[in-house]
Amino acid sequence: MRQTALVPSFVDTVPDVLDDGLLYISIRFRTASHLCACGCATTVVTPIKPAKWRLTYDGKTVSLYPSIGRWQLPCRSHYWIRKNQIIWARPFDDDEIAEVLQQDAADLHDYYAAHSEAQPIAPGDNAVANQGRGLRERLNKWSHRHR
Repeated sequence: MRQTALVPSFVDTVPDVLDDGLLYISIRFRTASHLCACGCATTVVTPIKPAKWRLTYDGKTVSLYPSIGRWQLPCRSHYWIRKNQIIWARPFDDDEIAEVLQQDAADLHDYYAAHSEAQPIAPGDNAVANQGRGLRERLNKWSHRHR
């Protein structure tokens, strides 16, 4: 069934089996995951990184930018997640999809070229892991209260 909204669920790790209607957000692993909003049951993983997707949380709702485009799947879903709501985009034709994918690749290249001197954060960096712990705990408590 086509979704009209997703409820945020802040988790440490994304579960193996996802539930319809939930947007799983792992601060620790900087990802958001959900089942495709079209109802095809395909897992959608969006890495939260400046060169990929940005997530905003206003204390109640979440938004992801840019849009989710599942053009390599038979469903070819394309939508935004804005304040927990699914906003469906018009279908893209093959030429438009190719143009978007080409622009995405160019944007990634430009981003990493401009930030080539930035040092990546090591997965085991305790200072970084501890920095997000308080926020994760507050988000998890909020998520469980609002189910």
